[in-house]
Amino acid sequence: MTGILQGEGADRRAVLGGAAALAAAVAAGGALGSPLAGGATAAPLAETAYGAVSGELQDGINVFRGIPYGAPTGGGDRFMPAEPPRPWGGVRRATRFGDQCPQLPPPPITAWASWALATGESEDCLVLNVCTPGLADGKKRPVMVWMHGGGYSMLNGSSPVYDGVKLCRRGDVVLVTLNHRLNLFGYLYLAELGGPRFADSGNIGQLDLIAALQWVKQNIAAFGGDPDRVMIFGESGGGGKVSTLMAMPAARGLFHRAAIQSGPGLTAIAPAAATALARKVCAAVGVSARSPGDLQHVSVERLREALKTVSKDDATGFGPVLDAKNLPRDPFTPDAPAVSADVPVIVGYNATETTIFSPRSAFDLDWPGLERALAAQARGAHVGKLIAAFRQLQPAASPSDLYFEITTDVWMGRGSIALAERKAALGAAGAYLYRLDFETPVDRLRSPHSLDLPLVFDTVDKSASLLGASAPRAQKVADQMSAAWIAFAYTGSPNATGLASWPRYDPQARSTMIFNVTSRAVNDPDSAERELIAAVPPQLAA
Repeated sequence: MTGILQGEGADRRAVLGGAAALAAAVAAGGALGSPLAGGATAAPLAETAYGAVSGELQDGINVFRGIPYGAPTGGGDRFMPAEPPRPWGGVRRATRFGDQCPQLPPPPITAWASWALATGESEDCLVLNVCTPGLADGKKRPVMVWMHGGGYSMLNGSSPVYDGVKLCRRGDVVLVTLNHRLNLFGYLYLAELGGPRFADSGNIGQLDLIAALQWVKQNIAAFGGDPDRVMIFGESGGGGKVSTLMAMPAARGLFHRAAIQSGPGLTAIAPAAATALARKVCAAVGVSARSPGDLQHVSVERLREALKTVSKDDATGFGPVLDAKNLPRDPFTPDAPAVSADVPVIVGYNATETTIFSPRSAFDLDWPGLERALAAQARGAHVGKLIAAFRQLQPAASPSDLYFEITTDVWMGRGSIALAERKAALGAAGAYLYRLDFETPVDRLRSPHSLDLPLVFDTVDKSASLLGASAPRAQKVADQMSAAWIAFAYTGSPNATGLASWPRYDPQARSTMIFNVTSRAVNDPDSAERELIAAVPPQLAA
């Protein structure tokens, strides 16, 4: 869910030199990124279909930032599928992150402070970043394409926790992170109000992701990557984006493995609910719902204010819509999508996801307080029997222990298990289920939402606010998780030399990798609790 950062849009649009700059720079350096006389290093250079880009060398890895994969999206292009980038002459400098989509500020969570940097925003936000060990060297490295979290409404793909230098050095892979349209800029469903012209509007954010994957297919060979071995992965809202891409026909063939971290997307938003939200946006801006096209000419600031207004009382929020065109079915309900049957999946969650979002009172509950806390979320469902059953299974557990376990399992665990079950039932490519049990000592957070990020990206050194004094132990978990994700990018299996064996998930054994300082696969862990949670009414939400 985490990730905050961007550079300056003006710098991103700067171009350097003339048409011969690329050839001259390569000739001067002798090779891309090679040392020059006096110890200087030539800037890494790569050619895309739209022009050349220059990056920088970091610890032996070529890093490019803010490369456009689509044109600006304001004005008449708002709510419309992205146009290709505009070609540029000479060499475009790609050393600063591009702008993020306009959005509301993220929640002020102290544990994420290490990942926060200044950010620029604009509707010129269709940019991506590439980290690679080699350029045009004839190698075909696996490509790992990251979908950032923040629901479908905020953040970006340029946070320090997503820094790809160590991951690329560890695994000789290419990493791509990206920004795309979010919230009402990316998921405002206007088709029922505005007709065929807006047929794509409810899934524009997803279509941006497809445009980025098309850019990867077209250009990644120049960055040392294999366009026929692409892995998409994401956490929180990014996991939902990955889940949804797996059900979109237009994405077929653009990726070959998928990992869904703390964000199983089982369903999409129904058109009626999405249309109701669009009406609220129109009302908040002062535009007639009969003329939704007028929203294309409203300022970004007015739309941001409308976003603030509708976000206060709308329980559905923005996200992919069942529009019968781009997304013809729910991603993983009632079963796994056949369109991605040949794509293997990693899916999993953290043991106490909800600690990071819970009020301080949740850490010191008594038994009556636990029942009140769960009942407040249950919307009428009876929780007393559920608590009693958990207490019988776990007599040593405190009320707060059970609060975090139950809310995590209902919110994230149940969906992750269901996705693995449904994927396995197709009988085609494998599903691999995990749970992260490693705990941080910071602020009693245990195994919170987002803890997997520095472990998968091997960015423990950039995550002091979340990991604190646990960094040496956390690095041992990062060594295992990042290696498993890299192995998966290479082969479609997370098994690699030196790692604990991780069997495919099947409904009989229910093998689950439990990640910790020492990791191991366990068959059907906490099976009795799993059965209790499976019976919980859907209205109990974290």
